[in-house]
Amino acid sequence: MTWLETSTDNCTLQRTLDLVGEKWSLLVVRDAMNGVRRFDDFRRHVGLSESVLADRLRKLVAAGIMRTVPYNEPGSRTRHEYRLTRKGWELWPAVIALKQWGDRHAADPEGSPLEVVHGECGEPVEAVVVCTAGHGTLAPPQARTRPGPAAHPLDLAGR
Repeated sequence: MTWLETSTDNCTLQRTLDLVGEKWSLLVVRDAMNGVRRFDDFRRHVGLSESVLADRLRKLVAAGIMRTVPYNEPGSRTRHEYRLTRKGWELWPAVIALKQWGDRHAADPEGSPLEVVHGECGEPVEAVVVCTAGHGTLAPPQARTRPGPAAHPLDLAGR
């Protein structure tokens, strides 16, 4: 089966974008990766209305990307912090890759306002694509897409 003969009805990239592809959701994930935990802090830093933020957080929790942890400040009702789950942290390479692209193609002339660096040596980190068999870093022409175990033919009659 070629790419054009393969159905994308069950495409995992499409499903991922359904979960986190909306701009505000990814910015909430970015902030959570940088230690933001509380609703009001997300709202102030990301710049969202309360209703939009509540909707995004609800969807991220429902998808298992974030979880809630109750906390209590003296004299206040119980509230919840929002923390990334393991599933949420697995988005880190994608967030780094998107930031890398933005640093190259969408930054101010002075450069990026923020850098992600290795905690031990202070040098910038980068997302790369590597071969799992140990053949090193790959460029796009060195990789190809092939049908996976859940692939099925495109229904040309139904399109």
